[in-house]
Amino acid sequence: MAPLAFTLLATAVTGSYRTGAMMMVTFVFGELVTAIPVGRLLDRVGPARGARLLLCTSAVTTMAVAAVAMSGAPPWALLTATGVCGAVAGGISGGLRTVLAGLIPAGLLVRAISVDAILMEIAIITGPALAVALGTWGSVAPVIGMAAAFALSALLLPAGKLTADAGSDGSAAAGPIPWLGAVTWLACLFVIGHLLSTLEVGALPLAERAGAHQSAAALLIAVLSVASILGSVLFAWRGRPAASVAVALLCGLAVGGSVLAFGSSWTLLIGGLVLVGLCTGPLLSVSSVKLQHVLPESRRSEGFSAAYVVQSVGFASGSFSVGVLDLTTAIALGAGSAIAAAIFALFSSRQSATRRPGSSNEPCPEN
Repeated sequence: MAPLAFTLLATAVTGSYRTGAMMMVTFVFGELVTAIPVGRLLDRVGPARGARLLLCTSAVTTMAVAAVAMSGAPPWALLTATGVCGAVAGGISGGLRTVLAGLIPAGLLVRAISVDAILMEIAIITGPALAVALGTWGSVAPVIGMAAAFALSALLLPAGKLTADAGSDGSAAAGPIPWLGAVTWLACLFVIGHLLSTLEVGALPLAERAGAHQSAAALLIAVLSVASILGSVLFAWRGRPAASVAVALLCGLAVGGSVLAFGSSWTLLIGGLVLVGLCTGPLLSVSSVKLQHVLPESRRSEGFSAAYVVQSVGFASGSFSVGVLDLTTAIALGAGSAIAAAIFALFSSRQSATRRPGSSNEPCPEN
């Protein structure tokens, strides 16, 4: 909801949508700066308790943004309030992912993460629509809606202590984060953010290149989202979080991205988007599960917060590449990052098998 909510609010208060865009920049910057240290703090105080506190505080700071805007404060004050709001919300993603790991049995974790990916896609689609709908009641209503979403999330969090960990083998209960073991899965998350951002930002020129009207850009994004949801559904049904599956999915992203980079027909455009979408949700699930097995139990909120930062950097990189490069080169760069990650994942899995002969790369069996 945030991009449209901030844009509607800033346009009404300052008369310029550019202030709304800068509000979103400061919000995301605040998130990225605090995500990892706040995640580490959540590991100390408890992810469920800490995430609930962050959600409640985020609701308050979001209402403060609305209050600052309606008070007629200068733009710098509005940007400062938005940055504080983002800083408070920075560790929520990692904290909630850690809560999920403590609630879901090992055999159902892949399905739970796949469902989470489906819900995220639905939120990406419905969030802007909800912001527009609330905007009919007033420019401040979408921001109040954001605050209500934070508060509702705090109420929905389960009470009490988390159950035993759902994915650890017990050997990683404490100690530092093995970043070398996590880098493969962080690279996968970067690729997801990089390629998706490139395609979403480049949807308009893609539609024009295929000879379609500019309004077709929304259709292209819808095709990508629906395909991603379908991929997550299929993976929740039959998916296995194996390194070999991640390599295959990365190759699928590379092929789909290459088709989109160099193809110009409408058929190739839709086919490439469907292939990318089908691979996105499952790769997110595999990466998340594999990352959980690498992270020590005592550092999971920090590790998942780092994953959020890496994926956000991927999104920013994709948007930046579309802004400074021609469309073909920008999309090909996203496909190239998928190829690089696939090679690295393949190399890492072979190195792991060499170090531990006879062991399995597979996590616990899935139901």
